[in-house]
Amino acid sequence: MPDNTALVLFSGGQDSATCLAWALDRFNYVETIGFDYRQRHRAELDARRDFRQGLETAFPAWAVKLGSDRVLDLSVLGEISETALTRDVEIVAEASGLPNTFVPGRNIMFLTLAAAVAYRRGLKHVVTGVCETDYSGYPDCRDDTIKALQVALNLGMESRFVLETPLMWIDKAQTWHLAEGLGGQTLVDLIRDRTLTCYQGDTSTKNEWGRGCGTCPACQLRKTGHTKFKTERAGSPAGV
Repeated sequence: MPDNTALVLFSGGQDSATCLAWALDRFNYVETIGFDYRQRHRAELDARRDFRQGLETAFPAWAVKLGSDRVLDLSVLGEISETALTRDVEIVAEASGLPNTFVPGRNIMFLTLAAAVAYRRGLKHVVTGVCETDYSGYPDCRDDTIKALQVALNLGMESRFVLETPLMWIDKAQTWHLAEGLGGQTLVDLIRDRTLTCYQGDTSTKNEWGRGCGTCPACQLRKTGHTKFKTERAGSPAGV
């Protein structure tokens, strides 16, 4: 597996879009993969296409590194998940303390299938936007989970995959800063305008921080992070 190749788990949301830019800045060849598990916010699958197109137009140097994209049908995950992301129910906290947006096994399945594709495609780095700093408490987003899975995948496939988690220890404001550092205001604008993080799949409501209902947990995290990002930028020595 060439060291300079990567496969990015790209959902169409802010975090995975930032990870895609991060990978394109570091590796010579990058492919993307997404998953359709009949999520209620399936509009994010359209955002994947829109963002990739915008990225290729705005960043020609990255466009030449960007390889194929694929979306895998994981409808079975929706069939076995009684969650607020796979059913039209109110988003609430459960007795366990986790929000009912938690889809058990989702990230483990995503990364396992992504590794299988990376194995076939000869790609070494598998990049995912999971984060333990600014998240909803999902256990499969934790650093320990990812490290354990990396060991299991490499043993099971006799490979040397590297599961990359560039957002693991940063919050949403720092994720906006990371995007700005990678691609300036152009990338920040692309992420704001073309990605979708909203659990309701609301693409019609336009906000300063992007599209979304503004009330679901994903929108609240994105909104809070963007507000902090703008405040920190305004207070920087350069005043930008």
